[in-house]
Amino acid sequence: MGFRITTWNVNGIRNPFSYEPWRSTRTYESMFDILEADIVVFQETKIQRKDLRDDMVLVSGWDCYFSLPRVKKGYSGVAIYTRNATCAPIRAEEGLTGILCPPNSSTPFRDLPEDQQIGGYPTIEQLSQLELDAETLDSEGRCVILEFPGFVLLGLYCPANRDETRDAFRHNFLDLMDARIRNLVAMGKRVFVTGDLNISRGQVDAAHAIENIRKGVITEDDFVTAPARRLFNHLLSDGKVVGERDEGREWPVLFDICRSFHPDRKGMYTCWEQRINARPGNYGSRIDYVLCSLDMQDWFCESNIQEGLMGSDHCPVYAMFKDTVHVNGEEASIYDIMNPPGMFQKGERKQEYTTKLLLPLSGRLIPEFDRRRNIKDMFMFTRKPSQTAPKVQPSPQSTTPLPAEEIELIPQSIESPPTRTSTTASTGAQENIQPKANVRKRPIRAENPTVKRSKSMNAQAAATKPGQSTLKGFFKPKSTPAIEPSDPNSPAGFISSPVKSTERLSQSPTKLNGKQGSNKPDTQDIRDLDSSSTSTPVTVVPPNEETNFIDPITNKEDWTKLFTKKPPPKCEGHEEECISLKTKKPGVNFGRTFWICPRPLGPSGNKEKGTAWRCPTFIWANDWDPSMM
Repeated sequence: MGFRITTWNVNGIRNPFSYEPWRSTRTYESMFDILEADIVVFQETKIQRKDLRDDMVLVSGWDCYFSLPRVKKGYSGVAIYTRNATCAPIRAEEGLTGILCPPNSSTPFRDLPEDQQIGGYPTIEQLSQLELDAETLDSEGRCVILEFPGFVLLGLYCPANRDETRDAFRHNFLDLMDARIRNLVAMGKRVFVTGDLNISRGQVDAAHAIENIRKGVITEDDFVTAPARRLFNHLLSDGKVVGERDEGREWPVLFDICRSFHPDRKGMYTCWEQRINARPGNYGSRIDYVLCSLDMQDWFCESNIQEGLMGSDHCPVYAMFKDTVHVNGEEASIYDIMNPPGMFQKGERKQEYTTKLLLPLSGRLIPEFDRRRNIKDMFMFTRKPSQTAPKVQPSPQSTTPLPAEEIELIPQSIESPPTRTSTTASTGAQENIQPKANVRKRPIRAENPTVKRSKSMNAQAAATKPGQSTLKGFFKPKSTPAIEPSDPNSPAGFISSPVKSTERLSQSPTKLNGKQGSNKPDTQDIRDLDSSSTSTPVTVVPPNEETNFIDPITNKEDWTKLFTKKPPPKCEGHEEECISLKTKKPGVNFGRTFWICPRPLGPSGNKEKGTAWRCPTFIWANDWDPSMM
């Protein structure tokens, strides 16, 4: 297996190492084995500094370099992982402009000594032609640059073409990318560019372009002359540029590695729109690339996409190096030029990898992770052996006093008195309340029977306290203890109870209106009590029996229909239940929901009749009436 570089936009997998389909059967380290790469470049990591965890940074056998957004949270982000066994960079930077600073330093990368900087930074003249300042353009975590003895690696995540508010940022970022790449090449350095560039270079790289050109909506020249696409094609050796080339971009400097191995392949897409389920029908675009400077184009033996690896709306793209390459007219092992001098010789390791090779930008040197090696270290701590006898938990019934050093005082918030121990001296009895200090590091809490019994009683009372257990209980009227009046002329509103009230009153004499109860119920006193407290008749109900309740809903069928979810309509082409989507396009219909066929779009990207792909069914949610089925 040769040396491989893989790029992957992991949008949709917030943390690719904890992605459940892998995590359930594999360890975090083996995810890199799935990619079979020596360098892995991730885009759209969507993490902040506080989100970094051991399983992202302390990956066994790997080093990592991050560029995280400084303003927008959970947005963009680039990370590069390098396998320690096969490669080790000699320099690392963040950003395209060079104005950012290394960790724990206030000196920008571009102002470091020449032997410590990668170089190729945009000149003052190049920066002055941009609408936005350099600090803003490097604030979103979109670039990590590593330098190896053989070449400079750029891991990029270029802005997408979202709306007009982002046009200036996108075009300025692409101008910076073009300037930095050309400046590095002019210095005589080889350049390897990889990542999500968010540009389809030609019609063969975009399904929607093929369909629009076929329909006559646009021409191929119209497609390739879009500003971002025109700039990108200026960089590529086989890029199509309509008309005269732009000033300062007279010569191409990059080679499209993956396309060179598949020049006539159609449908070689790397990104698919998730909202319309476009991946099954392969209606997508190629916007992820592995590119190299022209003096490296014969270094590769294979390059392809890994469209079968799921989890994101993008798929990985890789390029594999030959075992030996031509460097300055001589053959050299790829491992010799991917490591500092002396680490490898003719492809064989001579010195083992050590932490001394870590660069200041390495994620392992972040203070939270420095001097740690794996996630187990987070839970490791040293315990001193205990010098005391094993602890014995006393039973609540035990009357044997505990030694003073074994007692932890009960908090004062508990009303029960603290446990005391008594000692007898020659002068008399003396109470000892305070425990001995610093005798045991973890004193045993003495169980107070009074407190324990009080807590138990409170818990039992809370468990038996009546409450609203059902919706009916909300409408149930308040009740008083069931009493059967002996006087047949008792006030209306008293309902006889199946249980004799005289029996209750005889067993539990009650003081009514200031009188002491007797074995004979005083019905008159009861009536006086009721009439004095309220003029409203009170319904007496027996306890623990179901009674009638007030139901404010007169028509339950209509009430049920009101809260019942409407069944989805079925599409015309396949008689399958439609799916609901919401309009996000600005306009009068923004925010409206609609029903469409559940099947994915076909390769043409259009709704089709009589095929296995999405049919033309379209129904506004407000227009759908289930009763018409």
